[in-house]
Amino acid sequence: MIYVKSLEQSEHDLDFLTDMMYEAIHIPENKPPKEELLNLSHIKKYSEGWGRKGDRAIIAFEDNFPVGAAWYRLFAENQKGYGYVDDKTPELGIAVINKVRGKGIGNLLMEKLFETAYRDGYTSLSLSVDPKNTQAVKLYKKLGFEQCDSSGTSWTMIYNISSS
Repeated sequence: MIYVKSLEQSEHDLDFLTDMMYEAIHIPENKPPKEELLNLSHIKKYSEGWGRKGDRAIIAFEDNFPVGAAWYRLFAENQKGYGYVDDKTPELGIAVINKVRGKGIGNLLMEKLFETAYRDGYTSLSLSVDPKNTQAVKLYKKLGFEQCDSSGTSWTMIYNISSS
């Protein structure tokens, strides 16, 4: 059985969220270890001080085992994330563990995150994706994300919640 719940501020949930934040960073070869990568200055802002106002995460479980997570966080223009659009659009991230990919868990997480963002009063969500990560791009386009910018090796995509 697969179900989704909001992140609790427990050590176990936060550890799993950190693991998923690491998995969400698409580096196909020679990916640095988790602690090293997540503590780089341009990456640290995604997890540092998690739980501040506007931070939201959900976790998917299969048979009571966490298998994926989706989250969003607001950034200001002076501390932009890679998928930054504006100060009112949270940037999201998502990851699903390898052994359960292809079961629709990513789709379920995204739908639940859209519902959460709508309840929180947001009208859009953004993300950054490497266009070479074709599986992710395919999912995002299927869900209704549209490319709105590009920077370096990444696309910025946006999803309009109010039209969903």
